[in-house]
Formats: sequence, C-alpha cells, structure tokens
Amino acid sequence: MIISNLTRQRIHDYMKEGKRFDNRGLLDYRELVVETGVSINAEGSARVKLGKTEVIAGIKLGVAEPYTDHEDEGTFITTLELTPTSSSRFEPGPPRIESIEMARIIDRGIRESKFIDFKKLCIKEGEKVWGVMLDIFTMNDGGNLLDAASIAAVAALMDARIPKYDEKTGRVCFGEWTKDKLPLNSMPFLMTFHKIGNKVFLDPVNEEEEASDSRMSIAIADGYVSALQKGNSEPIELKELFEIFEAAENKWKEMHKKVEDIINKAIKK
Repeated sequence: MIISNLTRQRIHDYMKEGKRFDNRGLLDYRELVVETGVSINAEGSARVKLGKTEVIAGIKLGVAEPYTDHEDEGTFITTLELTPTSSSRFEPGPPRIESIEMARIIDRGIRESKFIDFKKLCIKEGEKVWGVMLDIFTMNDGGNLLDAASIAAVAALMDARIPKYDEKTGRVCFGEWTKDKLPLNSMPFLMTFHKIGNKVFLDPVNEEEEASDSRMSIAIADGYVSALQKGNSEPIELKELFEIFEAAENKWKEMHKKVEDIINKAIKK
C-alpha cells in the first residue's frame, strides 16, 4: 500500500497523542478468530482472522532422511506465499523477499522455542524421520500479516495428527491418521512491534504499517525470547529497545494463554 503524505502525517500526529484511527490502545490487538481443520487433505490446518487480515496454514508430514548433524531428529520446513488475491501489492511469480523473511522469522520462532520435540519424530536414527512441512498462504492483507501467520502456523501444528506409517513397505498411508498428535511443548507467541516517532505499537493496520519507521519482531515461549528480527530502515535506540522488551514481556503474559485457549477451543469443535 502506498499512502499519501497527508495520511502519513495524520498517523504521525495521532501517534504523538497516543491515538489510533480505530480507537485501539497502542498495544491492543484486533479481534482474533481461529478455525482449525479447514483442509481435509492436510495433517493439520488453521484459518486465522486478525481484524481484516486473514491467513491459512497447513501441515503435511512425510518420511524423510534426517539432517546429517541431527540424525535422531525430525525435519522442519516453512514456506509462506503472499498471494495476489490477498493484496494488489503482491504479484504472481517467485517468492518475494518479504515472504522469505516472514517465513524465516516464523520458522525461527517455532524451531528455537523447542515447540516441536523433534527427537520424538525419529523413526530410525540416521535413516528415517518424520519431516514436518508448514505452508502458509495469505488470504487478505489488512495489516500485520506476520503475527497473523505465526498464530496460524502454531494453530495448524497444534491441530496436526501423525498419519499411519507402514513399516514393512516404508510408505505413509496418506488420508489415514493415527490418534497421535505432534509432540509439542510450550507455545511460542510472536509479537511485531512498530515505531512511529517515539511511539511503539502493536498489530498495525495497512496504513500504520506503511507509515512505520521501524519494526521489531519478538517470539517468546515459556517466558524466554526464542527469536528476534529488526525490520525497516530507521534505527531503534537502546532505550527504546529496552522499552520494547519490557512491553513484550508484559504483553506475552497477557496474550499467550488467551491465544492458546482460543486455539484449543477451535480444535475441540
């Protein structure tokens, strides 16, 4: 989205007063809606709506060779597609830099938080492990796709079931599932803070995101930071960074259980 200089100035003026166009507080999220089991072919899937932003994530599991430096652990791959149907900014073709960056941030937040117990995904050490493939697709860009996509990814993983595996033939029985869920630990929660002037805020709509000077994505699980990513061109001063970390800690305490409960409620339906 390309916003006019007038709109950009209005956003800056509002931020100086601690105000937003939709009357939310600076650190307030829009309404979150989570639906799971949206794909009949995926091992796990979820649709997330955060305000007008909508994202779908799906999980596929297959038998793969382990990485040579982790021969007793399952593998994990994340892809994210910014679809042209979700925004006029996105065009068909090879992955954009933005989609690669978003996928890596989400992947790192999940992987480094130890959310997935990869050792429990080992079938035969050094030969066969379960490979987890996470695919994320944007459906509507109403701002803050990154945080919405992260919630969808976590929800899809929590929804996922392990398919049946025939040890004699070495084949996965796709479309047939066991009762076993993915082995998961404490849920990571990704928060992307934006800065306009000297004000820090969360969950921007499109116009706020376009006017943002800097952003900082922080993934927290079990009270510990598992991933960080700085974005946009303007620097963040050390004092502001400490303020963001403090806000992230407080917001995680407020939101992670709430989001986890919303996801679990959606899975039980």
